[in-house]
Amino acid sequence: MLVTEHDDRLLARIETDEMVFEVNFDRLEPTDVTLHFLRDGRKVGSIYNDDGTERTMARLVVGDDTPDFMGVEVPNAFVSEILDAAAEAGRLTDEAAAEGYRLRVL
Repeated sequence: MLVTEHDDRLLARIETDEMVFEVNFDRLEPTDVTLHFLRDGRKVGSIYNDDGTERTMARLVVGDDTPDFMGVEVPNAFVSEILDAAAEAGRLTDEAAAEGYRLRVL
């Protein structure tokens, strides 16, 4: 797992034998149960909870004008690291919503 500042953005990457997930973003927009990755004001992906509390999924938007996406299951430790890094870097759009997300999902 890697979550770090790179090229004036946050870079989050996780790699396993089965998949690689990587996203870079300017801001992280939390809601009660979803985190939205924003780059240049556009949503480029999200982290959401699938099947209640069974799986936490990360998703990337594939194209600018298409509803297509790819999604992979990610561990909560990775999600927590993303939230921590975004908070430390001042990249959260709403700190109170981020705390609500932590209570409900993590």
